[in-house]
Amino acid sequence: MDYRKFIDQQVEKIRGEVGSCVAITALSGGVDSATVTVLAHRALGARLKTIFVDNALMREGEPRRVARVFKKLGIPVEIVDARREFLDALAGLADPEQKRQAVTDTFYRDVFARSVRESGARVLLHGTILTDIEETLAGIKRQHNILAQLGVDPEQEYGYKVIEPLKTLRKDGVREVARRLGLPAEIAKRIPFPGPALATRIVGEVTEEKLDLVRAATAIVEKELESTKAFQYFAVLLEDRATGIRDGRREFGRIIVVRCVDSKDARKATARRLPWAKLERIAGRISRLPGVNRCLYDLTPKPPATIEYV
Repeated sequence: MDYRKFIDQQVEKIRGEVGSCVAITALSGGVDSATVTVLAHRALGARLKTIFVDNALMREGEPRRVARVFKKLGIPVEIVDARREFLDALAGLADPEQKRQAVTDTFYRDVFARSVRESGARVLLHGTILTDIEETLAGIKRQHNILAQLGVDPEQEYGYKVIEPLKTLRKDGVREVARRLGLPAEIAKRIPFPGPALATRIVGEVTEEKLDLVRAATAIVEKELESTKAFQYFAVLLEDRATGIRDGRREFGRIIVVRCVDSKDARKATARRLPWAKLERIAGRISRLPGVNRCLYDLTPKPPATIEYV
């Protein structure tokens, strides 16, 4: 594929579709939304407004870290504090699809729609990629950023038009576009992170206590496995509990699963064969987290599993 030609075509297409209007992008910290933001900024300049929605589901320090990266690129980012809204929307929900729908509705109908109204934007530029569309239409799991492909008219439902410049690309293609746009390696080569964020890594109801725990486990896993250069690695908090021993007393503790997979485009994936010493170190660190007494390593390929749990 001629990526330089792709970039030029998308920049011109964005200019043509947005016209003289103001457009908006929502960063998540991942390579997809970052790439769309840089493409849109190249096309629109000051007529692009970029926000980062702090939904309480992100990794530690994520909003400000991403804003700093884009400030260096000359792209201002406004951080929108919507933590309470997302936590309230997710309260009491355990079903995976209900959780994803709650995140989708809260983002598009409430938080993002409000930002659109305040900015006067008429167009949202979205980081949808081909794998998102395929998995949603196949019924594997609904990706939060799929709207028109499911018959949802965003102009009618939310009041703005959606443009998806990356919808013909898979993850490897997006990374190449990001590299050619000059995005730093910490973004261009970053491991995938789901739109619903840590809500997809908590099996069962999402609570602040669970988020704190999976956030801490995520930090351990990412630090321990960043040198592997695997496609994706993360921690998952299960809904079940297990009997354990802490300080000589019985404990009915939480279970964390570690996932580390190799893949090219996320359609298929295989578990990385990590050294035993590395797994023991990760298990030791995670099982020292408050209330955690089991750490498991997931060997299941995709398929039959998906990469994420929820």
